[in-house]
Amino acid sequence: MVPKEKLTEQLHRIVSDPGRILTKETDLVSYGYDASFGFYKPDVVVQVKSEEEVAAVLKIANKLRVPVTPRGQASSLSGGPLPVDGGIVLDFSQWKEKLVIDSEDMVAVVSPGVITADLDHEAEKYGLLYAPDPGSSHFSTIGGNLAENSGGPRCLKYGVTKDYVIGLRVVSPQGEIIRTGGRTVKNVTGYDLTKLIVGSEGTLGVITEATLRLIPRPLASHTVMLIFDHFVEAAKTVTRILTSRIQPAKIEMMDQASIQAVEAFKPQGLPVDAEAILLVGLDGHPAAVADDAARISDIAKKMRVRSVKVDHSEAEARELWMARKLVSPAIAAKKPTKISEDATVPRSKIPDFCQKLQDIKKEYQIDLVVFGHIGDGNLHPNIICDKRDREEMKRAEQAVEAIFKAAIELGGTLSGEHGIGTMKRAYMPWELTPQELDLMKRIKMAWDPNNILNPSKIFPVAGPKLVQSR
Repeated sequence: MVPKEKLTEQLHRIVSDPGRILTKETDLVSYGYDASFGFYKPDVVVQVKSEEEVAAVLKIANKLRVPVTPRGQASSLSGGPLPVDGGIVLDFSQWKEKLVIDSEDMVAVVSPGVITADLDHEAEKYGLLYAPDPGSSHFSTIGGNLAENSGGPRCLKYGVTKDYVIGLRVVSPQGEIIRTGGRTVKNVTGYDLTKLIVGSEGTLGVITEATLRLIPRPLASHTVMLIFDHFVEAAKTVTRILTSRIQPAKIEMMDQASIQAVEAFKPQGLPVDAEAILLVGLDGHPAAVADDAARISDIAKKMRVRSVKVDHSEAEARELWMARKLVSPAIAAKKPTKISEDATVPRSKIPDFCQKLQDIKKEYQIDLVVFGHIGDGNLHPNIICDKRDREEMKRAEQAVEAIFKAAIELGGTLSGEHGIGTMKRAYMPWELTPQELDLMKRIKMAWDPNNILNPSKIFPVAGPKLVQSR
């Protein structure tokens, strides 16, 4: 390993502001965490603010073979921005100067540190929408969203992050600046490098600018809340809605544990004896939205729903959605460790998956909370535990494995939107064949032969499955 002093000296020649190179122990420790529960301390942090700085840092790192980990606001739930092998953390959170809306081309050109919600708020001024809306949108960065191919509730109707990326500027591990895609909606010139980079978790290149597609903002919206006495019946209702020629913008679900946690954390007047709540978001032409809300109410009444509530104003809709937004902080208040998964199944298998999750909760005697984007089969089974309790963590790991096995057996996937990172890399062979994994590894080595960019991510390594710490 290159001596830290020598590495820092070379970095100071690149970054003119010495305050953007962090080496104090307190700073390094704070950069060793993300929203998962691993910890790996870097050797140095560089807060980059230009493409030239990124290129220069990567040239040095590649020459000296020093690991580099890109990082936004570290809201990743899979360990994506954790510096597993030490080295340099490239912090993009301060680089947010560019946020340009071109209303005629219906695109936005942004710096990697721009906050996701800020982009959508700026687009709204032009009657446009940036559709991807991860739960962390008020503090996550565009760069992080691109690295993980983030999703969110609106994915049901509008798709995920990759569906809105039409052009990138990227720095290769060797420090070369390249451009992929452009400003046109259609572009089939050569390989689609844009789609390859999006979702690669910072292992192939470092994104320094993105050109993103915007769409017209819907004229109207409505929210329907459905309350059920039976968890699996709520899942069956989702299938019925989606096969009734209705296209909701989002369908979110909260199980009983979610409801009870929210009411204990910040009471919203929810029925704690209900087994599930569905929140169905509709948008589009006012007449169509009103008609769909009425049709969903009729469908739910045939599916043993306890009650139906339709909002009558934007303020009332915000109140209905507040409960869903409070789930994560509410359950995190119960115990110090939260394992957040996002296994995803085909829509037709949503009821089966919900039943299996109930069975897993009973079998392993874990505090399992289930909520998430049930409309596209992307549930978030969260295990609330204490990593200091070895017995509880053993059961938690067994439950995680059971959740993944259930999803894969139903034709699903390990991750719908959180990425693989460190948290799921051990399970990659469960879903992919050796040949498929080998092809991915060969792509990685073709781009990054010295393996400096975000190493020890995605691909399986020996050791504990849930988490390792350095």
